[in-house]
Amino acid sequence: MSLESVLAPLQAALPGWEDLYTDLHRYPELSFAETRTAAELARRLEADGYEVHTGIGRTGVLGVLRNGPGPKVMLRADIDALPVEEKTGLPYASTARGVDADGRDVPVMHACGHDMHATWLSGAASLLAAGREHWSGTLMVVFQPGEEAGDGAAGMVRDGVFGPAGKPDVVLGQHVVPGPAGWVLTRPGVLMAATDALRVTLHGRGGHGSRPETTVDPAVLAASVVLKLQTIVSREISATESAVVTVGSLHVGTAHNIIADHAVLEVNIRSFDQAVREKVIAAVERIVHGEAATAGAPKPPEIERIGAFPVTENDETATDELTAAFRDHFGEGRVMPAPLVTGSEDFSEFGRAAGVPSVFWLVGGMDEQQVLTAMAAGRFEQDVPSNHSPLFAPIPHPTLSAGVEALVVAAWHRLTHPGVG
Repeated sequence: MSLESVLAPLQAALPGWEDLYTDLHRYPELSFAETRTAAELARRLEADGYEVHTGIGRTGVLGVLRNGPGPKVMLRADIDALPVEEKTGLPYASTARGVDADGRDVPVMHACGHDMHATWLSGAASLLAAGREHWSGTLMVVFQPGEEAGDGAAGMVRDGVFGPAGKPDVVLGQHVVPGPAGWVLTRPGVLMAATDALRVTLHGRGGHGSRPETTVDPAVLAASVVLKLQTIVSREISATESAVVTVGSLHVGTAHNIIADHAVLEVNIRSFDQAVREKVIAAVERIVHGEAATAGAPKPPEIERIGAFPVTENDETATDELTAAFRDHFGEGRVMPAPLVTGSEDFSEFGRAAGVPSVFWLVGGMDEQQVLTAMAAGRFEQDVPSNHSPLFAPIPHPTLSAGVEALVVAAWHRLTHPGVG
C-alpha cells in the first residue's frame, strides 16, 4: 500500500482546489447559515463516491466511504465564517453580508480560515477516494457548521452524526494559523484553551443626566466591574498558571443626557486547567455581585452562560505516532512543536462523545519569509495578521497542498496502521 500513489494526483488537482478555496472565501456564510457552502461540499463528496448525509446539526455534512475491513477514521473541518468586514484587498475578497444571531445585518468574512479547512478536507477526501486500493477501512468526512458559535460539534453529535457509520476509532483535524506556509505543528496533551462566555446584566436606577444623585448609574457600575475583573488574572491566578479574562462587549444607555437603568457586558474567559477555569468563573461572579452591592444596585445582577468550548486535548500516544508520520513525509524541518494556544475549538467534542482518541494539529498559512523576518525582528504580532483579523488571508500555495497532504498522511497512517495510538 503506497501513500505516494494516493498523493500522486495532488499537483494536477491544485488549480481546482484553489478555485474552490477562492469561491468559499468570496461567499462566506455565518454559523448555521452555511447552506451554499454545505451544498457544494456535499456535491463534491457525492461525485467522489461517498455516501452523503446532509442537515446534521442544521447545516452539517457527513460523507462515508466504506472500503472493506479496518478502522473507522473521522476527518473533520469547520465551515462557518465570522461577522468581520474584510480588508485584505484580495481580488476574491468577501463583500458578503449576513444576519447574526441577534438579528443584525453584519459583514461576513472567512477571517479564521475555515474556507481553507473546508478545501483541505474536500481535497483529501477526493484523493483518498481515488486511492482507495491503497487502504482498507471506513472513512468518515465531517464538514461541521457553527464552530464560531460554540455548538456546532455538539449539535452534530446530538443530531446523530455517528448514526450512519457508527463511532470512529479516531478523530483527526487541523487548523490554519499565521505560521510559515507548509509547516505542520503538533503537540501532545493540551493544545488549545477552554472558553467560557458570560453575559452580565447590571441593574441600576435610571434618571436624568443632570441629577445623578437620584440614580444608580449602571455606566459607572459597569466601568468598575470591568476594571475589577482585570485583577483576577494578576492577583488571583498563580504566575505558574494561565488564564485570560476579556470584556469584549459593553452596552449601556441611549443618549448623553439620560442615565440608563441597566448595562450589559459580555465576558470571555480562557483557561487550560479545570481548577483554574472554575476559580476564574467564581471570581467573576463574586466581583460582579460585590460591585453591584457596593453601588447600591436595586436588584442583583444576572449572569448568563452564553457559550463554552472544552479544552482541546490531544491523545498523547496517537499524537506522537502521527508526528512521526508527518516527519517521515514532510521532513524534520517542516514539523515543529506547537505552542499552547489561547484560542479555543469545539473539535474535541467529537472524540469525547465517541470515547476515542483525537488529534488536532496546526498548519502554517503565511508567507514563510514574512513570518521568519517578523519573528527575527520581534514584530510577529505587529506584522503578521492573526486569525479573526480583517487582514487574515492565508496564501493559497503551498498552504493548500500542505493541508491536503497532512490530512491524507494522517488518515492513511491510521487506515494502514490500525494498531497505533
